[in-house]
Amino acid sequence: MPQTQVPTACLALADGTIFYGKGFGTPGETVAELVFNTAMTGYQEIMTDPSYAGQIVTFTFPHIGNTGVTVEDDETAEPVAAGMVVKWDPTEPSNWRATSDLQAWMAAKGRIGIGGIDTRRLTRAIRQQGAPHVALAFDPEGKFDLEALVAKARAWQGLVGLDLAKDVTCAQSYRWDEMRWAWPEGYSRREGPGLRVVAVDYGAKRNILRCLASAGCEVTVLPATATAEEVLAHDPEGVFLSNGPGDPAATGVYAVPMIQEVLKRDLPVFGICLGHQMLALALGAQTVKMGHGHHGANHPVKEVGTGKVEITSMNHGFTVDAQTLPAGVVETHVSLFDGTNCGIAVEGKPVFSVQHHPEASPGPQDSFYLFDRFAEAMRARRAG
Repeated sequence: MPQTQVPTACLALADGTIFYGKGFGTPGETVAELVFNTAMTGYQEIMTDPSYAGQIVTFTFPHIGNTGVTVEDDETAEPVAAGMVVKWDPTEPSNWRATSDLQAWMAAKGRIGIGGIDTRRLTRAIRQQGAPHVALAFDPEGKFDLEALVAKARAWQGLVGLDLAKDVTCAQSYRWDEMRWAWPEGYSRREGPGLRVVAVDYGAKRNILRCLASAGCEVTVLPATATAEEVLAHDPEGVFLSNGPGDPAATGVYAVPMIQEVLKRDLPVFGICLGHQMLALALGAQTVKMGHGHHGANHPVKEVGTGKVEITSMNHGFTVDAQTLPAGVVETHVSLFDGTNCGIAVEGKPVFSVQHHPEASPGPQDSFYLFDRFAEAMRARRAG
């Protein structure tokens, strides 16, 4: 940003550091945890991923905005990430699917963005110090109360102990039959009877539900607070535990008892992200807060049993402590960045989960096979 231009936005860290830039989106203030994401594509999917509730996302890739936005790429009805930090002003869209540009979309959705930031310096700070609490402000006139912004960042409670799943889950149950996007028809609908799956929505991304439908599943989505009785009342052949935001231990207060009861029925169970952490807690393991978490679409994960390496999308600030896995529960996937747990399975049962995002929205498609594995487990149970 030229030195003669008055900054219209600022990012205040709890340690007192201030970053000035150019605001876009909707004027106002927001307080959240600051993380960085290394993905080169998929900023719209990231901003609408419910797992980012309570977080502001710094994009390390500089060309944000170049593909515009389209309603087809929203992962939920409204953006959930609290704000966006980019190196340059969002670029003009150059993509045949674009129906709007990023700045207009951010303004229409009530989200704050800041451009003109040294995102390399900011990312280094996050890596070295952990994800900080910050206040992001956008004022077209450039008037900021810096002391008040820093004080708000310092006073924010953070994500530890915070149950955010209840804030982003669906209000009531619904059916899902839309399948993955494909050229040239786009999205299509699954028809006819399928494998009956109850998906528990802790903040489910739409493309996860599409992947389940594409694998042959007849999906019924239930709110995060659904009881075991409510889940089993749908006579499911499998139960899916979705991604979501916040502290898994806090959400586990009501989710763990439900999962433990479902596990007694020997149904196939598949979890992703927060759903993975919920399953681990239900089995007796523990979760811990990470320093800066994993957020990106280029994370290498090794499948322990085969040695195969998958490039995956990730978005999580908590992790399952592999040292606390009980007997009979095995580690199936590990991060090749830092060795943290990325998957578990119950020995001798069709119960498994992964920390990464196999639905590839955004990100590589290396892990699509996990949805087929879940469907195969249900077909095997039906045949047996």
